[in-house]
Amino acid sequence: MHKEELIALHQFMYSIKESFENENSNVVFSEYEALKIKPTQVHKSKMEHKHAIFVLGQEIAQAMKDVEPSASKRIADRMHELALKTEKEIEEDPDNKYL
Repeated sequence: MHKEELIALHQFMYSIKESFENENSNVVFSEYEALKIKPTQVHKSKMEHKHAIFVLGQEIAQAMKDVEPSASKRIADRMHELALKTEKEIEEDPDNKYL
């Protein structure tokens, strides 16, 4: 996926996050917020946006558990795996080739 496409996906998922927050004040996206990366920060690397998407996806899936508990658990687990993988790739990239 190109960086522009990842940023568009990040923006779409961010809108879903905001919708969850507006509907339920108890929903917290603390891991995503700790990343301090928003879809509007186009200067961030492609890999950073990819990582943010997976973290956000995991937390959205966790927020969905009231709607569909079994499916959201599997989605959250997979997003967590992908988030860890991209985090490792970011840390191992000495040349910052994902910019």
